[in-house]
Amino acid sequence: MTTDMIPLLLAVVSGGVVALLLTLFGGGGSVLAVPLLLYVVGVADPHIAIGVAAAGVALNALTALAGHARAGRVRWPCATLFATTGAAGAWVGSSLAKIIDGHQLLLIFAAAMAAVAISMLRPGVAVVRAEPRLNWAMSPRVSVAGAGVGSAAGFFGIGGGFLVVPGLMASTGMSLATAQATSLLSVAAFGATTAGNYALSGWIDPGLVAAMAVGGAVGTLAGLPLARRLGAKAALGRTLFAGLILVVAVYVAFRAVVEL
Repeated sequence: MTTDMIPLLLAVVSGGVVALLLTLFGGGGSVLAVPLLLYVVGVADPHIAIGVAAAGVALNALTALAGHARAGRVRWPCATLFATTGAAGAWVGSSLAKIIDGHQLLLIFAAAMAAVAISMLRPGVAVVRAEPRLNWAMSPRVSVAGAGVGSAAGFFGIGGGFLVVPGLMASTGMSLATAQATSLLSVAAFGATTAGNYALSGWIDPGLVAAMAVGGAVGTLAGLPLARRLGAKAALGRTLFAGLILVVAVYVAFRAVVEL
């Protein structure tokens, strides 16, 4: 477990940056956790970085979920089924990732980062419709979508919110706003499952997880008032953020190739 003050402080800052960006722009910010842990905090093993990032994503998602739950925005039956089948998929995906060389895994992770950035550039449409109720006819679609998204999230060690939201919308017919709130249970479940799997192999650093959680709480609090002030500039900010993710993806790929 890391006890040196400088890496812990850098982890606090990194957690704050990730949470701030997530609060301002929504899904996508968690993919920066792994590069920050590797190249700012100084984590040497990519597997440890992924394990710590997954744990941090789960904690941040739980914090956000609590707020949406109090506001009554979460559709619990759909959320629970999607998260349950997805958690099983996340275990399979993370188990596969654990047997891949760390630097080869980072190359694949860089491709996932690019996919996240491109998905952020697509405009989201706020659809107003009657919210669904889980039924027997819908359940197979929700289960299959959850398992597929969970597998990808577990493999890459990310919460997968950018996949969970469209997965929920496609399998249940819920609106974008409801899917964003409902997705947080799955994001937390996928992150916790992935982190637990990595912990079994000794690839979790509790000190760094705690430091990122502290930074995440501060970043979330700082981001809330800023998010309200963005207003019409939110779309531009999201575009610039997507560009930043693409740049970091290129850097991650370059470092992975050099270190192979």
